[in-house]
Amino acid sequence: MNDPADSGQPLDICLLAPWYGGSHRRWADGLQQHSRHRIEILSLPDRHWKWRLHGAAVTFAGLIRDSGRRHDLILASDMMDVAVFRSLLRGSPADGPVAVYFHENQLGYPVSPLDSDLREGRDLHYGFINYTSALAADRVFFNSSWHRDSFLGELPRFLSRFPDHPNLETVERIRERSEVLPLGLDLRALEAQRPRRREANEVPLLLWNHRWEYDKRPEAWMRLILDLKSAGLEFEVALLGQRSGSEPPLLGELRKALGPAVLIDGTVEDSAEYASWLWRADILPVTSGQDFFGGSVIEAVYCGCHPWLPRALAYPEHFPGAPVFYDSGAEALEGLARLVASGAWKQPRPGSDTLLRYDWSRLAPRYDRAFRSMA
Repeated sequence: MNDPADSGQPLDICLLAPWYGGSHRRWADGLQQHSRHRIEILSLPDRHWKWRLHGAAVTFAGLIRDSGRRHDLILASDMMDVAVFRSLLRGSPADGPVAVYFHENQLGYPVSPLDSDLREGRDLHYGFINYTSALAADRVFFNSSWHRDSFLGELPRFLSRFPDHPNLETVERIRERSEVLPLGLDLRALEAQRPRRREANEVPLLLWNHRWEYDKRPEAWMRLILDLKSAGLEFEVALLGQRSGSEPPLLGELRKALGPAVLIDGTVEDSAEYASWLWRADILPVTSGQDFFGGSVIEAVYCGCHPWLPRALAYPEHFPGAPVFYDSGAEALEGLARLVASGAWKQPRPGSDTLLRYDWSRLAPRYDRAFRSMA
């Protein structure tokens, strides 16, 4: 084991990834690759998210106890119960500093009306696990300032919903140990697919590159695109993003209305092909109801897409002062139609290089300093 007092010696860090898939996996792998510290990843498959919030703590505590090792730092994802995890290690040689990294939280996550827990009145439990995880951790990291502020702002209201002893004073304790570490992205890897000379498309290519899930509001996006088509404007679309479960009912209507203007319609697993579509696209309309950070937005805009975003969530901190926001559904359509009709989408998107502040080459040293301060 490393001596934490030796500031020049890499730390031994165990990263617990109970949801090892999608952006969570890319973040864990990127941190392991770019950190100067030695990071071991313990992971579970990206399925059964509710069970992960309950059971991952027991699984990981058992693995670490059995290993007989004490790490300089244990870094856990928000997708597990940190309080239970720490209680199971208490008194063992493996008991040491623990931090939690919040990719998302269940207090601020839009719940699908199809969720059985919502119908049966069990919708508070997973938010409470996030709360006690933050309370039990030595340090709490959030992927954006908006995420930190919205979580801490919602906690008093959330705790006040319980019948007595809401323990509101604990919110300040969490605040004092909270810090923002933006989501690290491998933006420089996208450069391999940058075209040497970008030829302007005849009509703008509009991009969807998010998960096809409730919180990203795909139905609202498709209605926006259908309204744009009804306005008589010409464009094409690229429908990317991870898909799971049944397709949104409106997707068939969108395919029928656009026909051959749908250039691609499905998940793209190959990173090079995905990057090629980002460089080819012109406009990124976004209708998400939740984005605690918005990595897919950052990737697309870095590759030259003109974003059209809700003035909410984490987006304003990514593009401060930029005229890329709308405040209502009507404004979303009006502004997007104006952007398409004006031809402004043919011009290079200014300021994309500023997004390199989220590249791992810039962020890894910041992570490493935060970890060093804990050990």
